[in-house]
Amino acid sequence: MTAHGLFGAHVPGTSFVHRMPLWAKLAGVLLVGASPWLAQSAWPLVTVSVGLVLVISVAGLPVRRLARSMRGLVPLLVVLLAFQWWSADLPYAVRVVLGVANAFVAAGILTVTTPVTDLLDGVALAARPLRRLVDPEVVALTLGIVVRSVPWVAGSFASVRESARARGLDRNPRAVVVPTVVHVVAFARATGEALAARGLVDPAEQRSPAVPGPERDQPRGRDHHHDRDDAPGH
Repeated sequence: MTAHGLFGAHVPGTSFVHRMPLWAKLAGVLLVGASPWLAQSAWPLVTVSVGLVLVISVAGLPVRRLARSMRGLVPLLVVLLAFQWWSADLPYAVRVVLGVANAFVAAGILTVTTPVTDLLDGVALAARPLRRLVDPEVVALTLGIVVRSVPWVAGSFASVRESARARGLDRNPRAVVVPTVVHVVAFARATGEALAARGLVDPAEQRSPAVPGPERDQPRGRDHHHDRDDAPGH
């Protein structure tokens, strides 16, 4: 299934964005995310938006990925803009919307220019100080599943929508939502089975009996019956 948007598959490259260490990319994403609270007006955020577009261009990323990502985000941004304008004022609403859009694009640039293995290794390394509370490898594995699942679900929704459009059912919510839900559930079950096959299951589940009580006791009853048959006097 084809990946769509900035949160799709990793795009190899030799640009300085690809060569940047992971900590520098993460610091940049955090700085972009904090920019709405640091800026006093919308113009610094507009400058950040222009800078992110330039980064995408320098990194050689397909512009259509940015367009696909923003196409799905625009309806949410419009609703957010209207709500913030109603609850506060227009300048504040514009700052909030630009901040969300910039953070979304910055996170997408990080995802698409960083190999998944490097991203997971970095997360596991960052989680090591908390190893008494959480397993760093489990944290990295969880992030890996999320990184793999998000583009898969997005691609599944796009494929189902295109199929429904070909049948003239793109305006029917059930024709799009129901098949997508079926695909997502099947993907979740396959992922769970793969984790269970590798022994990555809840320890409580490992201790619980695999067979209910009455069925578990049935072999013992048969063994006891055979013992009586073999006893002297029968």
